[in-house]
Amino acid sequence: MKYIKFSIKNTFLFVYLKKINIFDTFNNNITARLIMTYKFLPLILFCVFSFKPLNRADVEKNVILKTDPKLIVTNAKTTLETKCKFFYRTIDANDLSLPRFDSFLAAFKGYEQLKSQGKITNEILTVIDFSLSSTEERMWVIDMKKQKVILKSLVAHGRNSGVKYATNFSNENESYKSSLGFYLTGEVYQGKHGLSLRLDGIEYGINDKARDRAVVIHGADYVSKKLARAQGYIGRSQGCPAVPYEIHKKLIQAIKDKSCIFIYHPSRNYVAKSKLVS
Repeated sequence: MKYIKFSIKNTFLFVYLKKINIFDTFNNNITARLIMTYKFLPLILFCVFSFKPLNRADVEKNVILKTDPKLIVTNAKTTLETKCKFFYRTIDANDLSLPRFDSFLAAFKGYEQLKSQGKITNEILTVIDFSLSSTEERMWVIDMKKQKVILKSLVAHGRNSGVKYATNFSNENESYKSSLGFYLTGEVYQGKHGLSLRLDGIEYGINDKARDRAVVIHGADYVSKKLARAQGYIGRSQGCPAVPYEIHKKLIQAIKDKSCIFIYHPSRNYVAKSKLVS
């Protein structure tokens, strides 16, 4: 009996001691976890309270931002202007110069739309800035693939558009005025001025009568620096963007076959009518 009691007591003692070890281990684990929780509690609380859940007003605002047509157009314009600024900064002026940014931006907007519509096959953009004096070289021919100015020249405006500066524009027959806006180059032909290039005005009510009016690219001896020095302005055309004979063949060969020409002037009337720059 003593042996048994002794064995039982030892067994109880052993079990008792094991329980103590188990509880000590359990307590140690709980303590460690509490310490870890205490350490990370501030971070957890910071994360919880830093992110405010979207309420109904926030959700509706996000929907409006994504679906409002005016905001979509505004964002698209901002994106296009950013793209244009980057493109403009990377153009190689080829020891010539660049057109002013406002005229190039308007030209770039229309060019991108026409290109996306598949209307441009020759990726050349010609910018004519009629806000400048006729004594200045106000025509730039830009290779949009190579991002390089390949030609710069004098260019005439219509005789009823103004003398030194072009200020009046028309789409009407026998107005002898220049028409603003975007054109696509047509076919090359031999006319009374020699090698010439037909133009198709593509803005309804602005320049769409260009072919009927025989508005073309051609050479003219009245477009010269010598004449500009002598009388203070170059000669004027019947509405054609005429250029010096020295460069007209080179120009026509470069821009033929559906390239884009843009004639610019900061006219509010044009901006209000045009669907390509407004």
